[in-house]
Amino acid sequence: MNDINFKREIADTLDHAIERATKALGAEGFGILTRIDMHSKIKEKTGKDIVPTVILGACNPNLAYEAYTANTDVASLLPCNAVVREIAPGKISLEFAAPTGMMRILGDAKLTELAGEADARIERALANV
Repeated sequence: MNDINFKREIADTLDHAIERATKALGAEGFGILTRIDMHSKIKEKTGKDIVPTVILGACNPNLAYEAYTANTDVASLLPCNAVVREIAPGKISLEFAAPTGMMRILGDAKLTELAGEADARIERALANV
């Protein structure tokens, strides 16, 4: 882990890795609220190419509720992003946002503490992809 995310590389296709990530996050109580095919949007808007990169906006509603009721400023940091990036044919990088890293931005010790449970769930999900 670095300050803002947990990372892991796996051998897989992009589409299958997205399915696996979605399932693993779901097992930890996170639903996928959004999907951004970043490579497609970059190509559409700029005509430039980047490696296939998909950003999944994951949210655990119970944890999000706790965080939001503790400090409404947290809304600008939700949902937690899960990035699935093809770094080579058959090689995928998974980069799941670390909630504690994001909560530190607000300087709210209670939120950072609450985010510890989300970190544990996200780490388990990543390990199970």
